[in-house]
Order: sequence, then structure tokens, then C-alpha cells
Amino acid sequence: MTEELNELREQVHALAERLEALERLRDDERQREHQQERAAPIGDSDTFWALDGLNARLADDATTADGAVMLVGSLTLPTGAPVSWQVGRGTAGMLEVDWSDHAAVFAALGHPVRIELLRHILSGVQTTAELAQVEGLGTTGQLHHHLRQLVSAGWVRQSGRGSYEVPATRVVPLLVCVLGVER
Repeated sequence: MTEELNELREQVHALAERLEALERLRDDERQREHQQERAAPIGDSDTFWALDGLNARLADDATTADGAVMLVGSLTLPTGAPVSWQVGRGTAGMLEVDWSDHAAVFAALGHPVRIELLRHILSGVQTTAELAQVEGLGTTGQLHHHLRQLVSAGWVRQSGRGSYEVPATRVVPLLVCVLGVER
């Protein structure tokens, strides 16, 4: 019986070693996939400078123990207006809360005319009269309907009578959304 028990122990030990080896392979594969998922660099020789900076800050803040996400951007619009903006947040609890309140904001981006409106407004075509002249944006009534949807969702605000602008706090998030859907 002792011999059978020893043989059984050896088999269990061998199985445990094989399982550990498989788990290491799985972890290595996940790590490779994670490395491949990292986006392409802007062109800096330090490929992941922004991600590395975020990771360095994670260790210093208890609210980011589970990780963090960040939006950051700096640009000059075709109108000449400079925009620099960033926001970050620890991810603790983000997956546990209901996101349905955000649906209307995303839905406002879900129409081709509204996306084009945003692009034209950012490019400096900001009055209703100018926007109405852009081919493909529809009738004046349709144009006002789409502008109301964008205003309601916070992607656009009126900057005067019949004039619209994308708030600075929405420029970078909008461009990040556009970048995020590119494959």
C-alpha cells in the first residue's frame, strides 16, 4: 500500500508540475497579447512614454490600485485655437456601476451627419448658415435637429446666435473616440 501511495503522490506531483507549466505558458501568452495590444507610438523614441508615466503614478495613489485610464491631448485646431486637456481616473469600481446614463452621449455620435457636423465645427465652420452650405448635412430643419442632439449631449454648445462650437473639454475626448474606433 505504501508503494501505491508513493506512486500516486509522484503522479499528483507530476500533474501539479505540468499544470504549473501550462499556467506559466498561459500567463506568458497573455503578456505577449497585452504587449501587442499596446497602441503604436506617436514617433518618440521612448515608445510608451505616456503609458509609462501613468504606470509610474499608479503606485503613488491608493485610488489607482486596480489601474487607471487617462485621456490626454494637445493640438491646434484649424481655426488656430490651441486646445490642451487631460483627465484621468482610477478604475476601481468603474466596471461595477451602471453605464446606461452615458448611452445618450454616445448615441449623439452615432449618426454620420452629427459626426460630420462636429468635424466641420472643429474646422471653423461654425454658423448655421455656413453649416447649411455644406453638402450632405441635410436641410436646415435636419441640421437644427442634429445640432440640438449634439447640444443636448454636451458635444456642442451655442457660442452666439446661430453659432456653435465644440467645448474645449470635449475636443480631446471626441478625437480620442475617433482614434479609438480606428483599427
